[in-house]
Amino acid sequence: MTRPEFPPDPAPGTETPEDIELDLLLEGVRRVSGHDFREYARATVRRRVLHCVANERLPSISALQGLVLRDPGALRRLRETLSINVTEMFRDPSFFAALRERVLPVLRTHPFLRIWHAGCSTGEEVYSLAILLAEAGLLERTRLYATDLHAPSLEAARRGLYQAERLGDYARNYALAGGTGDFHSYFTVQYGSAIIRPELRQSVTWGQHNLATDASFNEFHLILCRNVLIYFNRALQEQVGTLLWQSLTPFGILGLGRHETLEFSRLAEKFETLSRREKLYRKVA
Repeated sequence: MTRPEFPPDPAPGTETPEDIELDLLLEGVRRVSGHDFREYARATVRRRVLHCVANERLPSISALQGLVLRDPGALRRLRETLSINVTEMFRDPSFFAALRERVLPVLRTHPFLRIWHAGCSTGEEVYSLAILLAEAGLLERTRLYATDLHAPSLEAARRGLYQAERLGDYARNYALAGGTGDFHSYFTVQYGSAIIRPELRQSVTWGQHNLATDASFNEFHLILCRNVLIYFNRALQEQVGTLLWQSLTPFGILGLGRHETLEFSRLAEKFETLSRREKLYRKVA
């Protein structure tokens, strides 16, 4: 069967047959799996669904719906396609430099710390934070939670096993983030793989959590939710922003991704901006 040709993204304000098919598909996925992608950024979801249609060698989104409602394997493949994450250790090094210089000194004033990394993907940025906390002497008094919707990503994160060939790039990011230690000492390298040291892996509690549907589960002194909100529409961004605000202690700190902001949301007055460039905010109301 030849790979199908799909039309370009529709113009804003118009509804096509593909839009209706997409609505029905996402509603079906929600009903059979509990995973709700309906409020994710529409253009992104559409592109990824069409990618899945092509990979399954189907003629339409409706055909994909019929498949995923009856085939658990197809449903799993679609969920994984919709949940793709891109990450690396010390991603956006200047963000981690700002954490080191501006946030950790504030956290040091607390006798015990709770930190939540929401949307942790395969764990590279979680372990980056654990390294910062260890170097600041804070890891032993920190309870670090890391959550994601995508179960396979969480399992990879728990293992802490990465390609050894990436360590050079990660080490450069670490240095740009202000690291002065021996970055490679945080890994054991064998047979082309690098595994995070046990004490860093054991410092993290991993769990599945859906920001779109699940509630808060604690109060945190620091929450990182980086490069997650960009995949949501405005309504879901506001909903998740409220969840993060509710999950912070008074004067708790929130870190977002480089292309995310609170400044134009209804939550803006509930935060003060610590760093506009690095998207660091402190809860004030």
